[in-house]
Amino acid sequence: MNKNLLKENILKNVEISNSDMNKICDHFQPYTIQKGEFLLTQGNICKFEGFVLEGCFRVFTLDKKGNENTLYFAAKDWWLMDLDSFMNQTPSDLNIQALEDSKVLLIDKSNKQSLYEELPVVEKLFRIMSQKSIAAWQRRLVRNHSLTAKERYQYFIDTYSEIASKLTDRQISSYLGITHEFLSKIKKKKE
Repeated sequence: MNKNLLKENILKNVEISNSDMNKICDHFQPYTIQKGEFLLTQGNICKFEGFVLEGCFRVFTLDKKGNENTLYFAAKDWWLMDLDSFMNQTPSDLNIQALEDSKVLLIDKSNKQSLYEELPVVEKLFRIMSQKSIAAWQRRLVRNHSLTAKERYQYFIDTYSEIASKLTDRQISSYLGITHEFLSKIKKKKE
């Protein structure tokens, strides 16, 4: 699998030599997954951090009633993992499922730790990426508390149109924190 997209993603965050870039990329292993298959299921330990080359994933939980609650979607050029489970090697509360045939690059904890020790720029890279991720989560929380369901839906469609086109209404409503029926009402009012 070609790792050029990973290289481009890294260069958005840090300046790095070609030799260091190649060392980083050598630690990622390619993985192909079919639509509907899981990279991670609740109760298992997340043993990877992933970078999406092709396809789309959803990261979600199942509550005690069997309802799906989607935290986020990860498409081409996005990262995915269960950070808590990966860092602490504890059972995951999350499921990561491929929504279409997909290709990812995976790095395990020991390889990531080796990179931290060998290349100080890797610490900077993942610090910057973590800060950006936290800021994005914060913006999402603010939107969830300050926008109506209709406004959140419109924001999602406008901002993530490519991802939204790959999703069912149930998956979108799960992400927005509303019922499928309420999403249907919102969509009818738009027509």
